[in-house]
Parts: sequence; structure tokens; C-alpha cells
Amino acid sequence: MTIDTAWPAGLPIGNGWVETDQTSDITFPYDGSLVATAPLGTPAHAARAVDAALAAAPAMAALPSHARRAALMKACDALAANRDEFERLLVLETGKPLVDCKVEVARTLITLATAAEEVARLHGETVPLDLLPSGEGLIGFWTRRPIGVVVGITGFNYPLLLAAHKIAPAVAAGCPVIVKPAPATPLATLWLVHLLRSAGVLPGAAVQLVTGDVEVGRTLVEDRRIGAVSFTGSAAAGHAIARGAAPTKVLLELGSNAALIVAADADLEAAADAVVRGGYYASGQACISVQRVLVEEPVREQFLSLLADRVKTVAVGDPRLPATRVAPLIDAAATDRVLEWIAASGAEPVTGGHRDGRAIAPTVLAGVPDGAAAWDEEIFGPVVCVRPVPDLDAAFAAVNESRYGLHAAVFTRSLATAFAAIERIEAGGVVVNDVPGFRADNMPYGGVKDSGIGREGPRFAIEELTVTKMAIIRP
Repeated sequence: MTIDTAWPAGLPIGNGWVETDQTSDITFPYDGSLVATAPLGTPAHAARAVDAALAAAPAMAALPSHARRAALMKACDALAANRDEFERLLVLETGKPLVDCKVEVARTLITLATAAEEVARLHGETVPLDLLPSGEGLIGFWTRRPIGVVVGITGFNYPLLLAAHKIAPAVAAGCPVIVKPAPATPLATLWLVHLLRSAGVLPGAAVQLVTGDVEVGRTLVEDRRIGAVSFTGSAAAGHAIARGAAPTKVLLELGSNAALIVAADADLEAAADAVVRGGYYASGQACISVQRVLVEEPVREQFLSLLADRVKTVAVGDPRLPATRVAPLIDAAATDRVLEWIAASGAEPVTGGHRDGRAIAPTVLAGVPDGAAAWDEEIFGPVVCVRPVPDLDAAFAAVNESRYGLHAAVFTRSLATAFAAIERIEAGGVVVNDVPGFRADNMPYGGVKDSGIGREGPRFAIEELTVTKMAIIRP
């Protein structure tokens, strides 16, 4: 099942592509077959990329707005022209169902186009300096300037989209960017970088990519010459990066164990549909997939019955098939960990809880206690935990007891309950009558507590990747 790569051999470092001494095998999670061999970088490659990015920074900062916009739009158009091939490649390297890979490519196109549009909105303001008597006669204004070289480190679950959310805002802001994809899923990102470099607009080292292990990442993030680090991944890795990068600015998107509240007045069928839709997409390997469901006691049994009936219809199998909704996880280690967490929870599965070929059957656990990893931590698999609560106050408290706070949702017919959830839930986003996994790529996206710091979405990421410069003039 090996593919013919559509980009040059080696790593895009400096003005060209650098051959590597070592490669790594990228395998199809569904059956373990070889997809392609990828170049394997070293700390020396990372250091070389940083040097090249620093050398390109002045030219990148001076690049006119129309050129930055054109580069992003050309990459967007090239991606759209190869849409089907990108979808197929994502299925093979991530093992995600085709339906989810189609969504990923569509969202990547929106992200590139939105970042291109935001170039025109990158401006400053005048400031009335004469609020202070000594400022009388002064003219003041501020502008936004690139923060410098950006390092973007991405997760394996949405490699193309996550890379776009690092690269596109950096380019729009006028920053050189070095992206490090997850070791298991570098292929689509290599192709995206090739499209940007092939546009013929940006300086040669404006967009680079380095693969490799933790030492490669450490070389990138601990270089004091870096302007900002943007990371998507686990909380443990994010904490280590923040410590190593200090005092460099760090943006962290660290996942969650997203909660969905079902109020007694909710449309229970719609809520059950949402849990299935939001709990098992990408085989549960999404940071805002439904993991914890808190149901008001009077409707618990009815809701569980509706949910169990729906979960049993979720198609498990080959991710290349359009009907598949759950496929094998990224690797055997992830599968073993999720099954261990299910067993350790002490809960009797309402449905699932076992292997289905190389995959995990869509699972619903009832009554998982506090202290169990399946409830407290991010399970990153096709597992949903359901717990009854006596009232909405208890539901809000249970949501907020988590160390995470990325997205949460509530199903209700009450406007008062909806606004209470928005006001009281500690999270970066609260969704009413839809899944917590809803994300429009132009909105501010990020969390609180251990779910991270900073915001993505092109407009908001561009602000994060620029600094204000104040001009004070006495005519």
C-alpha cells in the first residue's frame, strides 16, 4: 500500500530540501502495512533550521501584505486541487475514518483562506497621548510587528489541520515558521509545506519542517532566539515544553476530557445523537470529543437506553470505507492503554469495552467514579462515561472539578440553563445544544487550567504571534 510522495525527498530546511541519513516507516494503523518512509531529522537539522529561519526573518517581516496573502491563497488553491489525494493520505497515515479526513481537509482550506483574509486586518491604532498633560502636542500610534521565528509542534490526530493552524497565522504575521509534526504522521504536513514553498512568494526558509524525537523538539523550543512556540498535544508534554522554553512565549493547546450535560428538560433523542456524533468521531482521538456525560437523575435511564441503542449502530472497521465511524487507534500502545483504563474504571460497560479486530468497540461506561483515569484524564479513544447528577448545580460542579477546561456542552430547552452554563462552566468554550467538539476554525479556540494557554483561530493566533510597537512623535 505504499504511496508515491508528491514532494521532494528529505526535509525542507533552508532554501532547499536536505537529505537525511535515517528514515522512519509510516504505517497504516488499520493493518500495519507500510504507507511510506519519511525522512528522520536530528538535533543538527533542527539547529540548522533555526539558523535559516533567523536569517530569513528580516525578509519575511518586510514582505508586503499582498505577498503574504498570495502565498496563503496559492497554497489553499493547490490543496483544493489535490483534495482527494490529501484525504486518502490522511486516512492512511492517521488511520482515521474517511469521513473525518474529509472534514479535516475542508477545515484546513478554511484555515488557510481565513488567515489570508486576516492579513488585511493586521493594523494598529492611534493613541490620545494628551490624556497626560506632558503628552500635549504628541502624536502616538501603535502597530503590530512579527514576534520572530515561530516553532509549531503538532499532534498526530489532525496533522494537516493542526499544522495549518501553526503555519498560516505565522505566515500572515510575517514570521518564519518551523513545524515539527508528530513522528507517526508527518506526510500530509510535508506536502503542505511543499505547496507553500512552491508558491514562489515567500523567502526560501520562511516555512521549514523538521521531523524527529524529543531531542529534536528540545533543540527547537529551547533556543533562546525563538520568538514563540505553539504546541498541540498532551498536558505532560506541554508542561515540559513550557518549562524548557521559558521565557520564550508559549501557546499551548493541551486537550481535555470534555463534558456534556443533559438537563431534565433536554431533547433526549437529540442529546443521545450528539453524544454518539461527538464521542466517536476520529475514533475518539480528538481533544474535544465527548468523554464525560452528566445526566440529571430523572431522565438517566431513558437517556442511557437511547444512547445504547444508537451506539450499537456505529460502524467499526476499515477507515477507507465511507460508512466507517470507528477504526483502530493510532497504534497498539494507545489501544492497550485505553483498554487498561476501561478495566481499571471498575464500571460495567453498557456497551462495548472490548476489542473489535484491531479497534476498540464504541464503549459506554456507567458510573465511573472520580479518581478513575477514564473520568479524570483524557482517554483519547472511543469511550464515553455517563454519570447521573441530582441537579444542574451538581452537574456544573462536576464539570469544573476537572483539571481541564477546553470545551463543554449542555443540552436544555431552557434559556436560563443555557446562560447559567455559559456563565458558570470553566472552559474556553461552552456549546448549547450541540457537541463540545464543535469548532469553527475562525473562532478563538483554546482552554483554561490544564487545557492550555493562548488562542488559535487565524485572527487570534496572529495577535499571539505579533507584538505591539508604540510610536511617539513630537512634531
